[in-house]
Amino acid sequence: MTITCSQLLEKHSQAWKQATVHPFLTQCQLGTIQPQQFSTWLVQDYLFVVEFTRFVARVLANSPRHHFDILLSGLGALKDELTWFQAKAQERQLNLETEPQETCKQYCEYMKLVTTMPYAVQANTLWAIELAYNQGWQLPGKMPPPYAEFADRWGNQGFTEYVKLLEQIADEVLLTVDETVQGQAESAFLEIATREKDFWSMAMTVE
Repeated sequence: MTITCSQLLEKHSQAWKQATVHPFLTQCQLGTIQPQQFSTWLVQDYLFVVEFTRFVARVLANSPRHHFDILLSGLGALKDELTWFQAKAQERQLNLETEPQETCKQYCEYMKLVTTMPYAVQANTLWAIELAYNQGWQLPGKMPPPYAEFADRWGNQGFTEYVKLLEQIADEVLLTVDETVQGQAESAFLEIATREKDFWSMAMTVE
């Protein structure tokens, strides 16, 4: 029996809800998030995106030629995103040359591990990570400044369409692998859901 991205979302709806509906995002929408909490998230997310860029490059290296255009568009967007993060950090006088917190570090290590797995698992993981941001920043609803800019970056229609293309890639390759690899992809999906939830929570622990 094959499994698709939509089936993973339906089967593990509660785990996914915890990854994309979180007090951190709700408080951004309400304008009640503490500045230090948001700053913690911003710096740690920048460090994550640095490693995520490497992850996407490795996925591209393992992908079939007809997936190049979509994955290369994602890498191009990440180049702009890193520059944007640097500008946001400079506005807030934040130091990006810092060590990742343990939650961020472990998430990055997990992405490295995924790149040793079959391409179907990698493609499914890439889709899940991007979908978590896309939905996480969309679901709370319209956000006030300065968080509206962040919500628009990952919640805009263009990014939503990109995530849909990643879902098509993942579904395509999941149909070609056996149940063992499909099981690995499902486990990776649940791992991403947990790590996304933990990443939001990491910033909330700051006093």
